[in-house]
Amino acid sequence: MRKMKFLGNKISLILLMIGVMNPVFAQKELSQVDTLFLTLEQSLEVALSSNPTMKVAGKEIELKKEARFEAFAGLFPEVSLDASYTRTLKKQTMAMDFQGQSTVIEVGQKNSYTGGVNVSLPIFAPALYKSINLTKADVELAVEKARSSRLDLINQVTKAFYQLLLTQDSYNVLLKSYAQAEANYNLIKAKFDQGSVSEYDKIRAEVQMRSLKPSVVSARNGVNLASLQLKVLMGMSSNLCIGVLGNLKDYEETLFSEQLVKDSINLSANSDLKQLDLNVKLLSKSLQLERTNFMPTLAAHYNYMYTTLSETFRFKSYDWFPYSTIGLTLSIPVFKASNFTKVKQTKIQMQQLAYNRTDIERQLNMQARSYQDNMDASAEQVVSNRESVRQAEKGREIAKKRYEVGKGTILELNDSEVALTESQLTYNQSIYDYLIAKADLEKVLGFDNINVNKE
Repeated sequence: MRKMKFLGNKISLILLMIGVMNPVFAQKELSQVDTLFLTLEQSLEVALSSNPTMKVAGKEIELKKEARFEAFAGLFPEVSLDASYTRTLKKQTMAMDFQGQSTVIEVGQKNSYTGGVNVSLPIFAPALYKSINLTKADVELAVEKARSSRLDLINQVTKAFYQLLLTQDSYNVLLKSYAQAEANYNLIKAKFDQGSVSEYDKIRAEVQMRSLKPSVVSARNGVNLASLQLKVLMGMSSNLCIGVLGNLKDYEETLFSEQLVKDSINLSANSDLKQLDLNVKLLSKSLQLERTNFMPTLAAHYNYMYTTLSETFRFKSYDWFPYSTIGLTLSIPVFKASNFTKVKQTKIQMQQLAYNRTDIERQLNMQARSYQDNMDASAEQVVSNRESVRQAEKGREIAKKRYEVGKGTILELNDSEVALTESQLTYNQSIYDYLIAKADLEKVLGFDNINVNKE
C-alpha cells in the first residue's frame, strides 16, 4: 500500500507540471486521419511563423525603421505654400505738418493679402546628424529584442513539446500497467471461480486494477492540456487535433553523445547582455546628441511671395506685387542650465548600465553552470533508471511465474507491477529533466539554429 501511495504521488507530480486537468485526450484514441503529427523542428517552424509575439516583434522593427527614415527626412528642404489675409479694423493714423498746419493721414488699406512659397534647408544641424545615428542604434536594439522574443518562444515551444512527450509516455506506461492489472484480475478471478485461489487474492487484484484507473484518466487529461499549451504557442486553433512523433526514449542516444562533447560557457550570444550593450550604445549616442545643444546651427531660407492691398473685395481689380528674399539664420547657444544637467544624467545612466551588466553576467554564468550540472545529474539518473526498468521487468516476470506455480503471493505480484510502473515513470522523468535543462541552457547561451523568419 505504501508503494501504491508513492506511485500515486509520483503521477500527481507529473500532472502538476502541466496544470489543472482538462477533458479527455489521448494520442492512441485519435484518428490518424484527423490528427496532425509534428516533430520538434516542425513545431518550432509553425510557432515562429504563426505566433503573434513574433509578428508584434517584426512590426516593432518596422516601426523603428520608419522612425529612422523620419530622421533622414530632416536633411531635405521643407517647402510650404503660405497665404494670409488681414482685415484692418482701424487704420493707423499719422499727423504731419504742412505749411504750419497739422494734417492727420490714415495709413494702409482695409484688406491685405499675402501668398507664396517658403523654402527652408538645414545647412549645419549637428543635432539632426546625431539623431540619425541614434535611430540606427534604436533599430539595432529592436532587432535584438525581436531575437530575444524568438529565443524565448523557441524555449517555450521546445519545453511544451517535451512536456507533451512526457505526458504521452506517462499515459502509455499507466495504460499498459492498467491493462496488465486488468489481465491479472481476470486471470485470478477465473482461478477464484475454479476455487484454486482465495477470495483475498481476487479482492487484492481488483483493488490493484481499480486504483490505477484514476491515474490513467488523469494522465489522459494531462496529455490534453499539454497539447493545448503547445497549440497556443504555435498559434493554432484549439479545435485542431495534434500529436507529437516519437517518445522520450528516442533522445537517450543523443543525450549521451552530447555529454561526451562539452563546451565552455560562452555568453557572447546571450540576448540579455547584447541588449544591455546596445542600450549602452544608445546612451552614448544620446550623450552625443545632448552635447550638440552647445553647438551653433545654420539654416538657409528662401521665399517668393505676392501681396496686395485694397479697400474693396473686387478680386479681379486687385494688383498683385511679387517679392522674394533669401537668407541665412545662424543660432549660437550661449547659456542654458538644463543642457549641463542632461549630460550629467546620461553619464550616470551609463554607469548604472555598466554595473547592471556585471551583475547580470554573473547571474547568467551561475544559471548556465546550474543547467549544466542538472544535465550531468539527469544523465547519470537516466543510466541508473534504465537499469532499474530492466530489473523491474525481470522482477515482474519472476513474481508472475512464482504466483502461477503457487510459490508467490498476490502481494509480491502487485509490488512487482508497482515497481515496474514507478521505474518506467522515473526513467521518462529523468530524460525529460535533461532535455528541459538543455533547452534552458541553449536559451541562456543564445543558441538559435532554426532558419525561420530570421531578420
